[in-house]
Amino acid sequence: MKTHTKTLTLSLIAGLTLAGPALAADRDDRLRLVVPPWPGVTVKSEIMAQLIEPLGYTTETLEISSTVGYSTLQSGDSDAFLAGWMPAQQESYDAAMEADAIVDLGNNVNGARMGFAVPDYVYQAGITRAEQLADPEVAERFERTIYSIESGSTVTDMIEGAIDSNTHGLEDWKLMASSTPGMLSEVNGAVEQERWILFYGWTPHWMVPEYDARILDDSANIFGADGGRSDVKTIVAKDYAEANPNLTRLLDQFELSADEQSEFILEYSLKERELEDVAHEWLVAHPQRVASFLEGVTTRDGEDALSAVEGSL
Repeated sequence: MKTHTKTLTLSLIAGLTLAGPALAADRDDRLRLVVPPWPGVTVKSEIMAQLIEPLGYTTETLEISSTVGYSTLQSGDSDAFLAGWMPAQQESYDAAMEADAIVDLGNNVNGARMGFAVPDYVYQAGITRAEQLADPEVAERFERTIYSIESGSTVTDMIEGAIDSNTHGLEDWKLMASSTPGMLSEVNGAVEQERWILFYGWTPHWMVPEYDARILDDSANIFGADGGRSDVKTIVAKDYAEANPNLTRLLDQFELSADEQSEFILEYSLKERELEDVAHEWLVAHPQRVASFLEGVTTRDGEDALSAVEGSL
């Protein structure tokens, strides 16, 4: 299927809505965001809300699953989604694209990835590739054990498939699947004692800064193409994007690194700080990033967006 690139998307929006040197006025003064119960998209959505409020917009968050979220984007009951994980959501994404109901603005997180992970002290000891797990001495150091999240989850099924097919010599390894907190409790205990441990890891997540987690390269692509690297896209309802060029430009320019998102996930999810405080402090601490988000964007009534946001912080 032909994909909608960012360049084509912006050309479409610009062609429909440019009026002289400035973008045409937005039709809507509200942004309805799909927000599944994941800490990363929860904080990102709050950052977006605090960005657009001083511009004259309000935000409504819809706490629904990603699958339902794609349906609401098609039906006109939501406007945007900041956590379009690919390829995990490929089926829902493809259906919405086939219906010509959404616009893909590209990644808002750079560096997202999942795979076998180890603490940094194991990585620094030379274990950087999943192929090394086939070495009997390496396997013994890990006690031939892999820790993962819930049994029946997609990623645990992927690991079971690798064991069954003896990928990287894993056929005699055992898989310990539990809840995400249960898995990370095992990681925490190992890190405190600097024991070797192999677990399912992903970024962005607070495990990265908390445990110096490192994801192993994987030539077998157990966790997906390109060694488990993922896209995290900004998805906007097509009608909304066409009718609201100013806010769509901001959504398009809103980009973070996986490390940045991991840091604020740690503050919100692990340290259990207030959502509004975490988002506000991130905006205050990253003035250059805020300026890049707002380049060429105005308030809803055509005033300077950056000045409005700086005044609100």
